Amino acid sequence: MENKVAAVVVTYNRKNLLLENIESLLKQTVADKLTVVIIDNASTDGTRDSIQAYIDNKQIIYINTGENLGGAGGFQYGIRYATEHQFEYIWVMDDDCIPTENALEEFLNCDRKLNGQYGFLSSKVLWKDNNICKMNIQRKTLTKYVTDFDEKLSTVAMASFVSLFIPTKVVLKVGLPIKEFFIWTDDWEYTRRISQNYSCYLLTTSVVIHKSANNIGANIATDGVDRLDRYRYLYRNDVYLYRRESVKGFIYEVIRLSGHVARVLIKSKNNRLKRIKMIFQGTKEGFKFMPDIEYINE
Repeated sequence: MENKVAAVVVTYNRKNLLLENIESLLKQTVADKLTVVIIDNASTDGTRDSIQAYIDNKQIIYINTGENLGGAGGFQYGIRYATEHQFEYIWVMDDDCIPTENALEEFLNCDRKLNGQYGFLSSKVLWKDNNICKMNIQRKTLTKYVTDFDEKLSTVAMASFVSLFIPTKVVLKVGLPIKEFFIWTDDWEYTRRISQNYSCYLLTTSVVIHKSANNIGANIATDGVDRLDRYRYLYRNDVYLYRRESVKGFIYEVIRLSGHVARVLIKSKNNRLKRIKMIFQGTKEGFKFMPDIEYINE
């Protein structure tokens, strides 16, 4: 494989952000080591037409999944592709992730210093105003978030898919992300699965900008009514994640759910009953949710 890093970008109906993402990848200081792989979850906004020139010039690899697999399905698809095509590393991100020019070079330098002995590396993620992006803050433990972003390299247990750097040898060991998650928690689950087997790190010299609509995480108490049904995935998937953590995970999940219910009661301006019902419905489904972890034969 001439280019040893595959940048796996999952996109869905955000062609303008995708164009900016592609340009930032092609301008990497070590772009000669990078192949950009676009996983399109069957966009309907003219995404393919907007990036056709990159495809024709063989600057990117474009794959249309044929249906909307959700973020989880898209990332599984892309990570499988990169591993099966024998890339050495996989750099995972959403289409609204804009890496700074040396983000990849910093990962590769760190890889050399660690002699490849790690499970994943994760970038420092800033929002559009250059403050830390709240939805992408890594966790040092199951329950404790990172608070120090000045230390160059620090151990973490969980990270988001917004600029995650994974050696493919790790994918062969731990398997693929769970596509049945569809949206939410797929990154927490996958990085936690990795950190249970390897040391994993936040590398603050690798910086990306996350151009999300706002700098807050998912919040069922304040989100629009038309988006509430999506939260079924969040609470279902979280039960799957935390039940793996034995008693500590169970206690944390109970406290977390209680806090979410209280937040709805205090902060929601409408549809409180529907919001609370969605929390309990998703949680109930989580106890029966038993997706298989898929592996790639080396």
